[in-house]
Amino acid sequence: MIPGTLIDAAALNGLLGRADVLVVDCRSDIADPQRAARDYAEGHVPGAVHADLDRELSDLSRQGLGRHPLPGADRFASLLARWGWTPQTTVVAYDNANGALAAARLWWMLRLIGHRATAVLDGGLGAWSRAGYVLTRELPLRATTQVHADYDAAQIVFTDELRALGSDALLLDARAAPRFRGEVEPIDPVAGHVPGAANRPFSENLEADGRFKTAAVLREEYVALLGTHQPGDVVHMCGSGVTACHNLLAMEHAGLSGSRVYAPSWSGWIADPSRPVARGAI
Repeated sequence: MIPGTLIDAAALNGLLGRADVLVVDCRSDIADPQRAARDYAEGHVPGAVHADLDRELSDLSRQGLGRHPLPGADRFASLLARWGWTPQTTVVAYDNANGALAAARLWWMLRLIGHRATAVLDGGLGAWSRAGYVLTRELPLRATTQVHADYDAAQIVFTDELRALGSDALLLDARAAPRFRGEVEPIDPVAGHVPGAANRPFSENLEADGRFKTAAVLREEYVALLGTHQPGDVVHMCGSGVTACHNLLAMEHAGLSGSRVYAPSWSGWIADPSRPVARGAI
């Protein structure tokens, strides 16, 4: 069994070659969407399949739901079937952005269908390489399976619910502070944040070497953010619902369970120009 949140490089290396283990390369580059596939072809963890953020971990045909709309459960089930996933499969996801693009996204999606035997490689591909483990260009051969999956809708927040929650929710935005404050906006057409949101940049979950801070440190930091709120009151967001999952992962690793993700996030919020926008620090 794996911890259900993070796994280190040595533990992952010990799992390789097992038929009941699925390793997924979730590398992504927002500026160059084709780069991840090229990088995967040049070298990946042995046995790893590749997940494309735009084509497989998102459904770009869904309008008004942000830059990386959550795909429907049927579409996700088809992807898992192509990978040969079963409910008995242990899944390890990794990327080269310390879990933020888009290993934590896949981890969250698996939790939405009730699959808890999944973890993110702590420190990502950099930690794997620093530990001296090899990469391969060999493509894995996995037999397809039949998969039926449904999302637990209670774990996902959309805009109508977010607005109804109001101050009952603690909305944590995982974007960098200058983007949150609206000083810069390199990706989306409108700068700023959802009124009432607080800022917790996902980078603050990490040590200097890219690994997550200890569970005890993360717990202390998030408890300070919670104030009078409970973990289940927390709704995570970011630019498009991807790096938000990094903060959810950090809270789960810290033993603060039950927070949720605002799936459309900032890019979905501003899809309707009538919605209010805040700027500056809160």
